Amino acid sequence: MHSSKTFRTKVNLAFLGWGLLALISVKSASAKVVLSPLFSDNMVLQQKDKVALWGKAEPNKKVLITTSWNQKKYTVAADANGLWKAKVTTPKAGGPYNLTFNDGETTTLKEVLIGEVWICSGQSNMEMGLEGYGKVKNYKEEVAAANFPTIRLLKVEKGTSTQQLTEAKFSEGWQVCSPKTVPQFSAVAYFFARNIQQHHNVPIGLIQTAYSGTPAQSWVSGEALEAIPSYGTVVKVISKQAGSPKDAHIPSVLFNAMINPLIPYGIRGVIWYQGESNDKKAQQYKTLFPLLIKDWRDRWNNQFHFYYVQLANFTEVLDKPVESTWAELREAQLQTLQVPKTGMAVAIDIGEAKDIHPKNKQDVGSRLALIARSEVYKEKVAYSGPIYKRTKVKGDKIELSFNHVEGGLQAKGDTLKGFAIAGADKHFYWAQAKIEGDRIVVWSNQVKVPVAVRYAWANNPICNLYNKAGLPASPFRTDNWKGIAE
Repeated sequence: MHSSKTFRTKVNLAFLGWGLLALISVKSASAKVVLSPLFSDNMVLQQKDKVALWGKAEPNKKVLITTSWNQKKYTVAADANGLWKAKVTTPKAGGPYNLTFNDGETTTLKEVLIGEVWICSGQSNMEMGLEGYGKVKNYKEEVAAANFPTIRLLKVEKGTSTQQLTEAKFSEGWQVCSPKTVPQFSAVAYFFARNIQQHHNVPIGLIQTAYSGTPAQSWVSGEALEAIPSYGTVVKVISKQAGSPKDAHIPSVLFNAMINPLIPYGIRGVIWYQGESNDKKAQQYKTLFPLLIKDWRDRWNNQFHFYYVQLANFTEVLDKPVESTWAELREAQLQTLQVPKTGMAVAIDIGEAKDIHPKNKQDVGSRLALIARSEVYKEKVAYSGPIYKRTKVKGDKIELSFNHVEGGLQAKGDTLKGFAIAGADKHFYWAQAKIEGDRIVVWSNQVKVPVAVRYAWANNPICNLYNKAGLPASPFRTDNWKGIAE
């Protein structure tokens, strides 16, 4: 990883390179100030922060920035290349406001809100719009009701690059959330924002930067990936090339084109839905995913919140306990909760056997929002289902205890399902299980000396453990035996 001094140098160089790229100006008849395309009418700026604004003017020209929320004026001088960057203090959530830039001629951004900004990234299940991949559940009703004028949407166009870009492409500038603008926008992101806003009256800005079918390594910078030996050589080869490869699976090419240009826009955090494309290397994901989070936080110089979705159930239901690459990937996601200020929405009960893009994105967004409502907005609300904590072997039974047992444990149905048990031979059998207070006791007549328990350990498990808040338990295993996704 780079030092903070090295990172600042790279950021300054990035801004220098940014001036060499084509810039999209805010529409104005003759304004000389040119803003990054991240800034437009209807945008949301992060509340109670010092947010970065940047652009281009004539070399050495002074730019006067005026904020209408307090009429404060900031003066910044463009450098010899015409590049300038300023930091502006934002108040608590509110608006709309105007933001004015003047270097002798004036450019004004209107309908600017102060609120919470979230990056929404990952692969196709984050990219999926309300009418994408077959449309979300209750599509017509959801679109018709999507009138939320203080939710604002910004969508990054798909792109790749072997070099770190400082400007992304956008389908349009910031858009007001409405039945017209929401259908092609991330459904998970929209339902996340809607749920928060229904409980907390705060403007929300969503920046969608997602690309279907892509692995996590495409979203990590080359410098960070060098920490993983298997990527060292390929990263060096890629960095010596130029262009936009068609293959979005190439390490770092999505970070370069779709994340780096967003830095250092002020944000509250990230929501992430990805992992399907890494299931064959789930053990590596245990290192790769935390590395991605650290990489983004380091480059933003911001220990922001990072909330993600655990893989949903998918493919056929099997009648015997088996090894599973998807279960191992879910385990890697579960272990990433050890990283500070992270949260995981479990989706093991809302997938579809024959569709990798389940249509119930409402619950996904709402479960992510519960984490934010608890952790960011300090609402007293249960935000996680049961998370396995420890095991105790008692004769021919195994007793399990959990975190996040809000109100107690429950089985949705007559009996608990999804548990398997094994002895030292590592052969798993379906097990009986019962709730005893805040614990679960598991056993099988076929295993007299039990060693390990697994729950929901399959691509598409039949499982029904919840807490009384109605949130599902994460799949888990108590053993550490070698899996199949090495």
